Amino acid sequence: MKNTKETFVFGFAIFAAFFGAGNLILPPLLGFNAGTDWWLVAFGFLISATIIPLLALFGYAKLQGTMLDFGNKVSPTFSLIFCLCVYTIAITLPCPRTVAVTHEMAISPFFGTSSLLTSTIYFALAFVFVMNRNNVLDILGKYLTPIIVIILLAIILIGLFSAPVEINASNFNTPIISGLLEGYQTYDAIAGLLTGGILVISVKNFNKSMSFKDKKEMIAKSGLIAMIGLFIIYAGMIAVGSMFNTQFPGDITRTELLAGLSLKTLGNIGSTFLSILVALACFTTAVGIIVGTADFLQGLFKKSKHAYLVSAIICSIIGVLVGQMNVKYIIDIALPVLMFIYPLAIVLILLNILPDRLASKTVFRAVVLVAFIFSIPDFLSFLISSEQLESIINIIPLAQHNLGWILPSLLTFIIVNLFKSNK
Repeated sequence: MKNTKETFVFGFAIFAAFFGAGNLILPPLLGFNAGTDWWLVAFGFLISATIIPLLALFGYAKLQGTMLDFGNKVSPTFSLIFCLCVYTIAITLPCPRTVAVTHEMAISPFFGTSSLLTSTIYFALAFVFVMNRNNVLDILGKYLTPIIVIILLAIILIGLFSAPVEINASNFNTPIISGLLEGYQTYDAIAGLLTGGILVISVKNFNKSMSFKDKKEMIAKSGLIAMIGLFIIYAGMIAVGSMFNTQFPGDITRTELLAGLSLKTLGNIGSTFLSILVALACFTTAVGIIVGTADFLQGLFKKSKHAYLVSAIICSIIGVLVGQMNVKYIIDIALPVLMFIYPLAIVLILLNILPDRLASKTVFRAVVLVAFIFSIPDFLSFLISSEQLESIINIIPLAQHNLGWILPSLLTFIIVNLFKSNK
């Protein structure tokens, strides 16, 4: 394979970009609650947390443009609104969640200070780094990610070989769907849309003489390498969480479980070391999100420095306000938002990897519209009582599982293409 070394370098870089430390708290508790059905929830989780993001990178390999290109076939206005929604979600949910994870894992257990103080200092420092962009965080990230991966692999291997024999039964009625919806909370599909554009630019700058086909191949294979890495970490942590589910109380939080697993497998020193590293990795993730958002908004205002400054200030203030909440609260309030944005993101990703003859502008517009309409009950189910939506949910297949948009979108795709072929 041409450029094998560079492909692996880009693959590890993508892995590091996706590897948000906040994501580490999700798989163990998912496995903990799944018990003997851990492999089923792992399957669902990996669909939304690795396969869909990988397809987003395949979409970039085909388009070799920016996130705006994913929605342009619907309309440039829609694409701009969609991108603004994605960036707004990024700065209001996953970005503040990084400080909540940091506080619960690395600050509160050792210092007992308030979460407001932690989030204030955290985002004040983040703002300084955002306004003084340099290579410090890049260098830090290059060393942090491999060290955390090694520690996590140690937790997984030690946990698998030292786990208790007894495992509690699953708490889930539909393990695969529960895993799939929990995968939304990684924001990895959104991360695929956000980081894929950076990958395209990096590959173009690496070798300007490369053909379109060679760049397409490098982007696709680099993405595959990154997602295989995430697959191993996610599946391993889900398995370990399930195998130790008799060792912790049933109401344990996500951060407490991750800390508890590291303590049982690595001891006090290893657990403390992991907490510090997770905090540093969370910080680099937060700075990266703010920089990416400020860059995007600056681009909309003709590269205005004032737009970058104002964007960074607003992002930091939002981080302080939301980040003082606990991790569970931030995850809970994210649910209705994710039920709104994920169907649109998934549909756009899938349509963009299809051959153009199957994904015309008409197909894009029809499928996106139907996905949006049929995701509304999923969105509303987290805001109003289920009784008020019962009549609607009962007539939409999979709506009771918050996936009511899937079959209507698929049928629309088939019908519109059949109509176009017959015409």
